[in-house]
Amino acid sequence: MNLELSLDLVQSSALAGVLLLLGEAARRRIGFLERFSIPGPVIGGFAFALILLALRETGTATVEFDTSLQAPAMIAFFTTVGLSGSLSLLRKGGRLLVVYLLACWTLAVAQNAVGIGMAELLGVDPLLGVMAGAVSLEGGHGAAAAFGPTAEGMGAAGATAVAVASATFGLVAGSLLGGPLAGWLVKRYRVAVPAAASAPVPVGADGGSPSAGGSAGAEGSAGAEKGRSPAEAAGYAQLLPTAALIGVIMVAGIALGKWFSAATGFVLPDYVGAMAVAVVVRNLNDRFRLVRLDTGAIEVVSSLTLGFFLTMAMMSLKIWELYALALPLIAILAVQVLVIVVFVVFVVFRLLGRGYDAATMAAGMIGHGLGGTPNAMANMNAFNQRFGVRSEKAFLVVPLAGAVLIDLVGLPWIVWCMNAVA
Repeated sequence: MNLELSLDLVQSSALAGVLLLLGEAARRRIGFLERFSIPGPVIGGFAFALILLALRETGTATVEFDTSLQAPAMIAFFTTVGLSGSLSLLRKGGRLLVVYLLACWTLAVAQNAVGIGMAELLGVDPLLGVMAGAVSLEGGHGAAAAFGPTAEGMGAAGATAVAVASATFGLVAGSLLGGPLAGWLVKRYRVAVPAAASAPVPVGADGGSPSAGGSAGAEGSAGAEKGRSPAEAAGYAQLLPTAALIGVIMVAGIALGKWFSAATGFVLPDYVGAMAVAVVVRNLNDRFRLVRLDTGAIEVVSSLTLGFFLTMAMMSLKIWELYALALPLIAILAVQVLVIVVFVVFVVFRLLGRGYDAATMAAGMIGHGLGGTPNAMANMNAFNQRFGVRSEKAFLVVPLAGAVLIDLVGLPWIVWCMNAVA
């Protein structure tokens, strides 16, 4: 007997919160999940989606959710990404940051081109090729969960499932390939490793990377000076003005998106409009100091909203929609991996100088080019620990480009591609 369950807004939201909590706990306690930098929301939400798949396939039960809060949380998260998009950060990384960032933007262009081209060749919807391109690879699970429903609204059935599956594949592939590839580059090109005396403190699994909501240029919380992290230092006094600013930017961004879509016929998702407004606000604030941007408060909002919307997207995933797309998706992703390896080895590594810093950043690009910035930091950390020397330049450049600045071009490019092939 097939039991039909329908969860209301409060029940669906509470379930998302519990799954997020369980996912984070599993990530901390299960070694391979931590090693591959699998996000807690993906663990909890995807595990529940697998349970739903089993219930459906056995004819036991089907479950419907009210995911009304997913969209506002998603818009809030992308607003925090925009608030991290300080163009002044370019000056901190110098030439290496500019080269690496241009390489990231080029890779985003190539990934969508490969995805669309392979989809056309295999006879599947080109929008699904975009989902298996920069959306899920350089974009990760956050962009996959955000753009998937948009693509489905444009007529691509199963787009969210394709994007999430591609992002999961990318996380694993990026973690497996990054360190070994960098080690091969050192051996193949006889890269000189700096003296061990220059190796500083050990790096954590995440390399101390800023979150999507963090920013090197924003003012930190006062509590951070007492040894606490910015997120730990952020309290009510910091969160209230930050939340209010994010809310205002969200309203303006949604209005911008609707106006732009109506004026041009070009679909601009609300979260992209909000991110664009946030980038403008951030850079005007860097210049004129209009308001105080609190790093810790932005980080808290970013982490909570990302965790909530991503968990809700994962738990409501319809995995069965992947059945007919399994072989074409595998073919597209195999070509994507080949393209990024060739690009990193023969272009990026050489442009970055073919030195130890370049090899470390090569490991980083494989990580976030296929999975996400946490993967990049973990790859670089493992590679540097192997040789006992930390590349300070790499740990400055990669998180700035991969977690913050890449979206300045990456997201508009994704939106343009989706409209072009729809």
